[in-house]
Parts: sequence; C-alpha cells; structure tokens
Amino acid sequence: MKIIITTKNLELTEDFKDFIEEKIGSLEKFIKPFEKENGFEKGKDAVEFLVEAEKETKHHKNGQIFKIKAKANLQGKLLIASSKNNDLSRALIEVKDELQQEIKKYKLKKKDLAIRKQRKIRNKI
Repeated sequence: MKIIITTKNLELTEDFKDFIEEKIGSLEKFIKPFEKENGFEKGKDAVEFLVEAEKETKHHKNGQIFKIKAKANLQGKLLIASSKNNDLSRALIEVKDELQQEIKKYKLKKKDLAIRKQRKIRNKI
C-alpha cells in the first residue's frame, strides 16, 4: 500500500503526515483479504492512495475551511472521497470513513459478480 500526500496553501508537518498515514493506513485491513483473493504479487503495491489536503482561500468570514480529497486506485478502479470542514483532522476522518464504505461496496460487487457467474453456469447444466 502506497500513500502519496500533497498539500496546497498548507504546510505539511511531520505530525500531520503521521496522522494521515495512520488514518489511511488503517484501511489496509479492508484491502488485505481482497489482495489475497485476487493474487497480487508480493513486491507490488495493490493499492495507491493519493491524499490532497488544502486550506481554502481567505475569503471566508468565519474561520478557516479545510478540504481533503483522497483517491484510491484499486486494481484499475478509482475510488474518490472528499470532505470540507473547519477542523483538518475531522475532515480527514470523514474521508477515511467514506473510503472505507466505498472499498466495502466494491468488494461486495466483486463477490456478487462471481456468485452470479456460478449461478448462471449451474443453471445451464
């Protein structure tokens, strides 16, 4: 699993970088069974996460607005999640939860497709 972090109008501190890697890295447990199922090579990264964190411009009257957008490239399928919030860590947690749901949905679709194929073959026999 590879995590690429970019920022705009915001300084990437070591603490924030570690926080992003911790939160996005927690999604690995949802991807591991999927990797084994589909036979990925051990040296290759099955999933690549691109996390973009930015501070919106200064035109807001009340406080700062942060926007986080995350993209997960999962075996050719692109999953996207984004969030805006006045708290940077809360926005990241919302993105992580949204990506978690997207990964679960994608895994269920793959599993259902295999079951439908088996059912179709069984009905032909």
